[in-house]
Amino acid sequence: MSCYHQGLLAPLDKNNVDTDQIIPKQFLTSTSRDGFDKALFYDWRYLDNGLANPDFVLNRTCYQGASVLLTRDNFGCGSSREHAPWALKQYGFSVILAQSFADIFFNNCGNNQMLCIALPANTLDMLFELTQKHEDIQVEVDLEQQQLRSQYFDVIDFDVRSDIKARLLSGLDFIGETEQLNGQINAFEQQLATQRPWQ
Repeated sequence: MSCYHQGLLAPLDKNNVDTDQIIPKQFLTSTSRDGFDKALFYDWRYLDNGLANPDFVLNRTCYQGASVLLTRDNFGCGSSREHAPWALKQYGFSVILAQSFADIFFNNCGNNQMLCIALPANTLDMLFELTQKHEDIQVEVDLEQQQLRSQYFDVIDFDVRSDIKARLLSGLDFIGETEQLNGQINAFEQQLATQRPWQ
C-alpha cells in the first residue's frame, strides 16, 4: 500500500465478523492463492440457488468497486486462516475501519498490504449514519499523516503501529523484511561455521 489511498466507503454493520464468515471453510482447499474474492462473505452474498443476494449490502450497485470497508467490533475473529485477508484484498479492499480486530487477522492484513484502522465506537456510529444518507462517500486515507479525510466529515486522526506502518510504506511483508538482513545473516552463518563452538 502506498502512503495515500482514496476509495469508496462500503458499510458492513456487523459485530464479531469471524474468518469463517469472511471466507467459509469449504473454499480453503485450493492450492492457489488466487480466486478467493469470489468466496468473500459467500453465505451472505449468495442465495441458496447461487444467485446474488439482493439484500446484502455489498451486492448493491452503489458499492461496486469499494476499497474501504466500514464495519464494527472484533472484526476477523475466529481462526488464523490467512485466506480471509487474501479474499478481502482480492475483492478490492485496501483499508478496513472497525472498533477492534482479532490480533492474528490484524497482523495477516498488514503482511498482505492491507491497513486495519481501529476507531472509537462513536466515530464509527457517525460514519455509519453518514452511509445512511450518502452512498458515494469517498475516503482519503493518508498513512503518512495518519488521517482520514472526506468532504462528508472532519479530519479523523488514527493510530497505527509503527512496524505495520513501515511495512505498508515499504511494500514488504515479514519475509521481505527479513531478506533485507541477508548480508548480516550470511555473515553470521559464515562466522558460526568457522568457530564451530560445539566441537
